[in-house]
Amino acid sequence: MILPVFAFGQPVLNKKAEPITKDYPELKEIIENMWETMYEASGIGLAAPQIGKPIRLFIVDTKQMKDKKKEESQTAIKAVFINPVIIEEFGNTWSYEEGCLSIPDVRGEVERKSGVKISYLDENFEPNVGVFEGMEARVIQHEYDHIEGKLFVEYLSPARKIILRGKLENIKKGKVSCDYKMRFVVK
Repeated sequence: MILPVFAFGQPVLNKKAEPITKDYPELKEIIENMWETMYEASGIGLAAPQIGKPIRLFIVDTKQMKDKKKEESQTAIKAVFINPVIIEEFGNTWSYEEGCLSIPDVRGEVERKSGVKISYLDENFEPNVGVFEGMEARVIQHEYDHIEGKLFVEYLSPARKIILRGKLENIKKGKVSCDYKMRFVVK
């Protein structure tokens, strides 16, 4: 089932998410709905807070990017991350223009480390430790920020934040157009 993506301004997006256990209610269905929602919105990552669930869960699929670019050398991942913990961020810092399904029509340059080592549970609650670099590391760091209650716009320069202030207020109020279902702050 395709779920609405929670828009900028929703309180769940600014709270640190809670760990879950294997018996979390309807976990398999939540994960399936997250995949369907992410693909419908043409995303490459989606965190549970973005669908209103304050839990430490996110999904990533960068294989679509590889398919679009048709690059043999580009690595790609499709994975579920439950209760992840970033062990280390490493490598050079690099800037890249990021966007977010919760903040449609807003993009901005964000600096992140080029690599990440992360421990997590997969959808079967099997423990994993992964080392990712490049775009995969960036997407994981972006989604990890969601479960920490942080949005990419917090990394933007003060000048860029001022420029975006009106646009962000409009997103809160639902004054934005996008091709997928969203849930806005209602006042």
